[in-house]
Amino acid sequence: MQSNDTSEIVRRFNRAFEEHDPALLEDLVAPDCVMESIQPAPNGTRYEGSAVNLAFWKAMAADRINRFEVEDTFVMGDRANVRWRFHFGDGGSVRGVSLMRVQGGKIVEALAYAKSPGDAAPLPE
Repeated sequence: MQSNDTSEIVRRFNRAFEEHDPALLEDLVAPDCVMESIQPAPNGTRYEGSAVNLAFWKAMAADRINRFEVEDTFVMGDRANVRWRFHFGDGGSVRGVSLMRVQGGKIVEALAYAKSPGDAAPLPE
């Protein structure tokens, strides 16, 4: 029996990307799931529904050229903040965070935000 616990759902979700195993994503996405990706900047793309989100995430998990690394996960009730780094095959990377919400053992919301060098404003002297 699978757990409905937010920390377990998010752990399984993250593991799919770390292990490049899209099968781990099965049964994790709610029918009304909403996801906002980081691209294109500045607002990303909004995806609605389990089929489109599952297809997006499965393709990302199956990618063996690029690599997703979880840096930290913080769970509060039905919400989780996942700090991550996405490593590109060419050696570059980007850091970001996903704000996730789980209900009934399924991901209902995943909003991703990323840092980029071009977005940083100079610090005051």
